Amino acid sequence: MTRFHAAAMLCAVSIPAAAWAQDSDDIIVTANRTATPISKVGLSVSVIDADDIARLQTPSVSELLRTVPGMAITRNGGTGTFSSVFVRGASSEHTVALIDGVKINDPSSPAGGFDFGRLMSGNLERIEVVRGPQSVLWGSQAIGGVVNIITRAPTDRPSGNVQAEYGYRDTVDLVGNGAATLGPVALSAGASYARTDGISAFSEQRGGTERDGTEQYGANVNARTTISDNLSLDLRGWYSHSDTDLDGFPPPTYAFGDTRARNRTREAIGYAGVNWNGLEGRWRNRIAYSITSVRRDDYDPDALVEHQNDAFGRNQRVEFQSTFDIMSGWTLVTGAEREWSTFTIASDYGYGATTIGGKNRITSFYGQLMASPLVGLTTTVGVRHDDHSRFGGHTTVAANAAYTPNDGATILRASYGEGFKAPSLYQLFSEYGNGALKPETAKNWDVGIVQKALDDAVQVGVTWFRRKTRNLIDYVSCAGAGDPSPLCDYAFDGYYDNVDRALAKGLEAEIRLKPVEALLVNFNYSYVKSQDLTTDRDLARRPRHKAYAAIDYRWPFGLSTGASITHVSASYDSASGANRNADYVLTDIRASYPVTDRVEVYGRIDNLFDQEYESVYGYGSLGRAAYAGIRFRL
Repeated sequence: MTRFHAAAMLCAVSIPAAAWAQDSDDIIVTANRTATPISKVGLSVSVIDADDIARLQTPSVSELLRTVPGMAITRNGGTGTFSSVFVRGASSEHTVALIDGVKINDPSSPAGGFDFGRLMSGNLERIEVVRGPQSVLWGSQAIGGVVNIITRAPTDRPSGNVQAEYGYRDTVDLVGNGAATLGPVALSAGASYARTDGISAFSEQRGGTERDGTEQYGANVNARTTISDNLSLDLRGWYSHSDTDLDGFPPPTYAFGDTRARNRTREAIGYAGVNWNGLEGRWRNRIAYSITSVRRDDYDPDALVEHQNDAFGRNQRVEFQSTFDIMSGWTLVTGAEREWSTFTIASDYGYGATTIGGKNRITSFYGQLMASPLVGLTTTVGVRHDDHSRFGGHTTVAANAAYTPNDGATILRASYGEGFKAPSLYQLFSEYGNGALKPETAKNWDVGIVQKALDDAVQVGVTWFRRKTRNLIDYVSCAGAGDPSPLCDYAFDGYYDNVDRALAKGLEAEIRLKPVEALLVNFNYSYVKSQDLTTDRDLARRPRHKAYAAIDYRWPFGLSTGASITHVSASYDSASGANRNADYVLTDIRASYPVTDRVEVYGRIDNLFDQEYESVYGYGSLGRAAYAGIRFRL
C-alpha cells in the first residue's frame, strides 16, 4: 500500500473491516475510525472492492448491493429510477449513505433518505457496508446500517483508465479516471456519462407501452496536499446530474399508468479537511467542513402547470476527530460535530403555488475506546450524545468484541448497538408536519463466527441478529377519525406521528471457496423477518429470504467467465398487505478477455432467462439484456 493510499484510507470517514479479507491481519479503516486488523473487528460488515466491481460488470450501485447479505433492493422501474436499500429489514431511510465519507442523505426528501438509483459504479474503488445500528459514530439515521461509496484514490505514479459500454435499448455507459502525484499534491479525478432508452416504469406486463429513459453525467475529484510529515490538506468533490422519465397517475381515472412526467436531480458534495499528526504518529487529528446539496425538479408537460415541484435540501457539517494510541492495543477515538440542515419545496399543481421550508441543527459529541486486554481478544465500547434543536438531547451506546484463538483462522464476534433517527425536516415542517415528533430509536445485538481453513481457501461465516425499533414515524390519515387530532385542519388531511414498533431478526450465512487461484465461488443466504409489532404483519417490501451464488473461473488462455444467481422471496408491497410482489430468480452470465496487458473486452447477459418480476408493485423491471464493452488501462 502506498503512503497516499494509506493516508486516504486513514483520513476518510471510516468503514468497518471486510467480511472476507484475504489475510486475517489485513489493516483496514473500520467502524472504529482507525486502522484495525480484521481479526479485531466485532461488527458484521461486507466490502465490494474494485476487483469485484470489474468482475461482476454491474454498472449500478444498487444492483451491486443486491449481492450483499442482509440487504434488499427495490427499484421503481428501469435504470436510473428511484431505488431503495433495506438493511436487515430496516426502512430505507434508516441507512446512512456516504460518498468518500461525506453524508449524502437528502434533507428535502419526505423521510430524509437517499435515492441509490442514480449511483453508478464506474469511478468507484470500493463499497463498504456496515450492518446494524451504528449511531455512536455515524449519528442520526444509522439504524439499519451504513453504506460508504469510495471513489478512486490518488496514486504515486500517473495512472488512468477508460471504459466504454453499449447494449440493450441503446444503453451507453462511458467512464474515465486519472490519477497522479505532482510534488506534494496527489490527485485523482473521474467523469462519467450514461444514457438508456429504458423500459416503461409502469410495468409492460400491466399495459405500459412508452419507454422511460434516463440520461446522467457526473464528476469527482480527490486531492491531497502534503505540507509536512505531520500536516496535510484534503479536498474532495462529487457531482451528479440526471434526467429521468417517470410514470404517474394521469387523469381522468388517476390510476397508475404511462405519463410524460420526468425528474431532474442535481447532487453535489464537497469536503475540505486538515490532518495533523503528533507524538510520532500516535496522535492523529482531523478538522473538516463538508456540504451536501440536492435539488430535485419534477415536470409534467400534460399537467396544468408543467414545472410542478422544486425541492432543495442542504446539509453542512463541521467536525473534529482525534485518535490517540494510548499504548499497544489500546486506542481512543473522540470527536465533535455540528450539522445544519435546511430544505425548501415550492409546488404548483395548477391550484395555487405553495412553498414550505425549515431548518434544524444537531450538535454531537462521541467517544470510543478499543482495548485488547487479552491475547486474541479485542473489545470496543462507545457513547454519543446528540443535541437536536427541535426535540432535545439523545444518547446512544454501543459495544462489540472479537476473539480469535488462532491468529484469525477462527473469529468469534458479538456486538450490541443503538441507533436513532431524528425526524426529517419534511416530517417536522411540511403541511403534514408535527413539531412534537420524537426520534425513532433502535437496539440491536448480533453474534457470529467466521471459520477459515486450508490456507483461507475455505471461509464460512454465520451471523444471528435481533433489532427492535421504537417510535417509528408514519403518516396518519385524518379521514374517518373519531377523535381527530388538532393537526387535522380538514378531513382529507393527514400528519406524521410516532405510531409503530418493529422487530427484525434473522440469520446471515456466507461461504467463500477459492480452491485454486483461478476459481472463485461465493454464496450467501439471508433470512430476515421484519414485522410491525402493532399489526404483526411483515413490513412492506422486506422479503424474508434472499440467496445469492456466483462462480467465476479464469481459463489458462486468459478468458474469464462467470455466472450469478439471485433468488428473492415474495414480499408485501404495503403495510396493509393488499398487494404482494411474487418471488423471483435472476440469472446473469459474463465473460472478459485481455486483448493486451492494457486492453480488455467484456460482455454480459443480465436476466438470462427473461424473468418477469416486480420489486415494487406495478413497476416494471428489465428483462433479458445484453451488453458489451471495452476497458483501457493507461
